[in-house]
Amino acid sequence: MAKYIGKRMIHLVGIMIALSFLTFLLMYLAPGDPAVKKLNAQGIAVSPEVLEAVRKEMGLDRPFFVQYGDWALKVLRGDLGESYKDGLSVADKLAKALGYTAQLALGSMLISLLISLPLGMLTALKKDSVLDYVIRFFTFFGNSMPNFLISVLLMYFLCVKARLLPVMAVRSLKGLLLPAVALSVPMCSRFIRQFRAEILEQLSRSYVSGAVTRGVKSRFILFRNVLHNASISILTIVSLTLGSLFGGSVVVETIFRWPGLGKLAMDSITYRDYPVIQGFVLFTAVVYVMVNLFTDIAYRWIDPRVRED
Repeated sequence: MAKYIGKRMIHLVGIMIALSFLTFLLMYLAPGDPAVKKLNAQGIAVSPEVLEAVRKEMGLDRPFFVQYGDWALKVLRGDLGESYKDGLSVADKLAKALGYTAQLALGSMLISLLISLPLGMLTALKKDSVLDYVIRFFTFFGNSMPNFLISVLLMYFLCVKARLLPVMAVRSLKGLLLPAVALSVPMCSRFIRQFRAEILEQLSRSYVSGAVTRGVKSRFILFRNVLHNASISILTIVSLTLGSLFGGSVVVETIFRWPGLGKLAMDSITYRDYPVIQGFVLFTAVVYVMVNLFTDIAYRWIDPRVRED
């Protein structure tokens, strides 16, 4: 296991070097002068003398590879630079926003699993029944709705009409509920369909019919054998979705004004705050790759056949 993790970490280093170079290159080629944007954000009048001094201070007068090397060395030391907008540390801003995004991602994932796993099992056991068709209809409907439409509908019915929740998300459990539900609706729809397909595949295996002929209770077969054998596919679905939530909840966080990574990235794009954008891309990539690494380790722990391969 230690050897396997070591190999994956070496691959991770290569991926992060390539990704950091590509991110820095895209920011370098982006239109506009970062020195001008920094001066404008700080309310300082832009003159040729001031602009030249700021460009020299920021190191923008040096060749591209020299700039990238300095930035990469700072990143290795944990220094992602300072924000053009307010001069605060990018690492501190990302760390602060990460806590809110983690709450939202874990909350929406918990809601999705509590709903989709029982319904996925139910639709698989009641295949082609009226209940199966009804649940599948709603999953198609929920999966086709974009997050911004779900967010607006939830705000209108639960906030404006029923007045049960605040329109803008406050930093509390009550404020977390609405954006978490908005994210969980399409996730539930996908999870139910995927869980149903995986459980149906396991139910069609010969070990299930063999256990039935030996008189094993159906409840034992379902929870002890079927779910265990389907756990790798379920873990894959959940881990990939969880990794994408850390960088893919931009729309929901912006609509509900939830101060997470997505809202921070959107605000940074609006203000052309390049250091924060670079830090966001690099940070979310690390999170996504690490989630995949932990998922692969979990594979080897759950299924001995993976260890043998």
